[in-house]
Amino acid sequence: MKNHLLISGLSMLLLFLSKPSFSQEPDAKAVIQKAYDLMQGNSSRGEMTMTIYRPKWKRALSFKTWSKGTKYSLIYVTAPAKEKGQVFLKRDKEMWNWVPSIERMIKIPPSMMMQSWMGSDMTNDDLVKQSSIVDDYDQKIVGTETIEGYKCYKIELIPHEDAAVVWGKIISWVSVKEYFTLKNEYYDEDGYLVNKEALSKIKNLGDRVIPTYFEMIPVDKEGHKTTMEFTKMEFNVPIEDGFFSIQNMKRIR
Repeated sequence: MKNHLLISGLSMLLLFLSKPSFSQEPDAKAVIQKAYDLMQGNSSRGEMTMTIYRPKWKRALSFKTWSKGTKYSLIYVTAPAKEKGQVFLKRDKEMWNWVPSIERMIKIPPSMMMQSWMGSDMTNDDLVKQSSIVDDYDQKIVGTETIEGYKCYKIELIPHEDAAVVWGKIISWVSVKEYFTLKNEYYDEDGYLVNKEALSKIKNLGDRVIPTYFEMIPVDKEGHKTTMEFTKMEFNVPIEDGFFSIQNMKRIR
């Protein structure tokens, strides 16, 4: 009888140990990867509108975008007329800008990746995603919070020592079930908060449901902010690597 009880007890213990622990936190890198894949896909093609707000004025820009993985990105400015035709190309670790009004091709060095893009609160790095939040950072879940009704993982991203990135730390809030990125905070190398980013207007775009509206606010500049909204987006579209070439920058429309 005692042996029977012992065997039953061991069986129950093994059954319990074999079951997954639902309280165990998921892998933070996997969460960031899923959130990134949701917003990027293997490739994408879309149209966006950016509005720059300042205390005494605002202006809007429109552009078309193409991307493929983390290596390639191209942006074509369609409005306003003064900036129309400008093209920004990212190939691997290099970034280029074609300015048709002066027929000049400008290579943007890594030292300029933190500079403002087109006078906005976005940096050059923000627009072309030069750094990979998946590969260039160590990710760690530091808590959970609810944002706009979505339970989110709060994830801290610290760059690798040898990573060529512009931020000293990023805090990202990703919804537990949907993998929506709903909020980001960007810190400099000294640990000071520089920018806050909020994402909203969740809707079906292309073949998926994603946040379609971004708001970037610099914390130390009152009355300054930049918004960006997707108006069209297609994911996993066939794009040849050759599309992302310096020669094509002058031909793209």
